[in-house]
Amino acid sequence: MKPTELDAADIRILSALQDHGPLSKVRLAEMVGLSATPCWARLTRLTKAGLIRGYHADIALSRVVAGLAKVVVTVSLKSHRRADFERFEAHVLRCPEVTECISTGGGMDYVMTVVTDSLPAFQTLMDAMLDAELGIDRYMTYIVTRQIKSARPDLARLAATRDPKTVGGAKD
Repeated sequence: MKPTELDAADIRILSALQDHGPLSKVRLAEMVGLSATPCWARLTRLTKAGLIRGYHADIALSRVVAGLAKVVVTVSLKSHRRADFERFEAHVLRCPEVTECISTGGGMDYVMTVVTDSLPAFQTLMDAMLDAELGIDRYMTYIVTRQIKSARPDLARLAATRDPKTVGGAKD
């Protein structure tokens, strides 16, 4: 997929929203160094282009649920036909406990993050996945004992590697 052309002001808007969530028109304009009307027009364009998928709160889950279990799971499928991947992925999409699932190249086919209210609940979920005959060859679990870092990517740094004509060159 070809990236959307963005200039430095667009990156500043996206970075501010990523760091602070939804902001008032005036506050966002102040943060990115634009006047309110052009800033809001840019925000509308970025939203319509599908660059902003939503706003989310970062919840301290362990303070909400006692005994919380967060587990990273690697999964390898027995067969690598399109239908096998589609069946597994469709099942994962229906599991609210699976909070993230990525397809990978290399030794494992998928890496999932699973969050349940306990380790027995996690095991019940994995047993159900095995019973669903999703073609799982093997899986490995890694129980998260402590989170060292959780961060969003630095958009300005990533965008700096793009074509210099699209970042920092446009005027408002």
